[in-house]
Amino acid sequence: MDAARLFDLTGKKALVTGASRGIGQAMAVSSRKTHA
Repeated sequence: MDAARLFDLTGKKALVTGASRGIGQAMAVSSRKTHA
């Protein structure tokens, strides 16, 4: 399954904590790349 579709946040809000490293950073970067 496509990860972009699996974590589709269209029309939703998300709060990413710990965005300076690890999983939080990966989520923040990938969200930015998909224009979330």
